Amino acid sequence: MADIIVHCGDFTDMGTEKEVLYFLNWFITLPYRYKIFITGNHDLCLWDADNIEDLPNNVFFLQDKSITLEGITLFGLGYNHNEKKIPTKADIIITHEPPLMILDESARRHWGNKAIRDRIFSTKPYAHLFGHAHESVGKILISDTLYANGAVLDDQYQLYQTQPLLHNI
Repeated sequence: MADIIVHCGDFTDMGTEKEVLYFLNWFITLPYRYKIFITGNHDLCLWDADNIEDLPNNVFFLQDKSITLEGITLFGLGYNHNEKKIPTKADIIITHEPPLMILDESARRHWGNKAIRDRIFSTKPYAHLFGHAHESVGKILISDTLYANGAVLDDQYQLYQTQPLLHNI
């Protein structure tokens, strides 16, 4: 079993508080030592949130902030937030949007973000985790950075990825 699970956003459909609570009630019960999540484009009610109160001490909402766990520094960038907030030093970068042209294709279109790609290329983290592009689930190693698209829904928003992508660090 992995020590850390990361959800890269889109845990709601319409972005309601009720959907967020449903997700959190499920997420906090998962059998991982640490649980990390960020917002996606569907998670509207949390786009401007800095914090979520009363989370268990092993569950982290990384909205434009970093945390160091077991010597690994992770940074989460909320959906549609400024990529310049990505620090120059982080082992793992978590965004909702993929970098342009890297595991970003869905519905015959590239959904990646050029500014995020440029920032990841310049900071060179060990890994960049993201979602958003529903048909490009997988992992690829480019220039010593692991890129992983962990989207769990298909282009019709139906669940098809029931197991998390796993990677040992």
